[in-house]
Amino acid sequence: MGLQKTEYVYICNHQCGSQPYKRKLQLQKQTTPMKYKRILLKLSGEALMGDRQYGIDPKRLAEYAEEIKEIHDKGVEIAIVIGGGNIFRGVAGASNGMDRVQGDYMGMLATVINGMALQGALEDKGMLTRLQTALKIEAIAEPYIKRRAVRHLEKGRIVIFGAGTGNPYFTTDTAAVLRGIEVHADVILKGTRVDGVYDSDPEKNANAVKFDTITFDDVIKKGLNVMDTTAFTLSQENELPIVVFDMNKKGNLLKICEGENIGTVVKI
Repeated sequence: MGLQKTEYVYICNHQCGSQPYKRKLQLQKQTTPMKYKRILLKLSGEALMGDRQYGIDPKRLAEYAEEIKEIHDKGVEIAIVIGGGNIFRGVAGASNGMDRVQGDYMGMLATVINGMALQGALEDKGMLTRLQTALKIEAIAEPYIKRRAVRHLEKGRIVIFGAGTGNPYFTTDTAAVLRGIEVHADVILKGTRVDGVYDSDPEKNANAVKFDTITFDDVIKKGLNVMDTTAFTLSQENELPIVVFDMNKKGNLLKICEGENIGTVVKI
């Protein structure tokens, strides 16, 4: 079991003159050990909408910040990649006649807006954060530097990666896996609206079957949609496991970090 030092104050009944005196005792309190020391949390931009049709729901943002604080207080090192689909999605722009490259850069800026919003929510809860972006926006964020990001994590700061990979045609799923590999994360935690990977869409098929664990090869053979192909292949080649789970269910993030079987684990 992990040990966490906790200070207790003992009030002594013996009188010292006319006043009782206090004696501090250092005791050891057992806590649940964390399965993962360093995680990369991938959140979709749409998740920030809550019940809205567009934009950012402050209530949902505060809920996510509270969930993240729970694992941060347990000593887990946290990196985050967030999408921008609640504001703008490059693929959607391209389908309506917009230049794809231009649309993708707009999508990258949307992820920076979401990153700033999440950064503010986390800092409101008392956590130290850094926002790093793949595009230089030095007035509001640090440029992404791998060594600096790792150092921030080691110091207990939450690092939010914005602007995807900095290149068009690559999704934020790919950015999440790439950053996870670079900062030596133990796992990719993909927070979604559903509680794992199913053999078909559970929102459309009530009889869909959920997988508790599944291999990368089986995901490919069954044609299941976990991440885009580039991100998924990158994760497989670098033996970085993925956990797909329902981020909207309170306590799930903490349970996963403690080693409970939540969602679906995709592994080698």
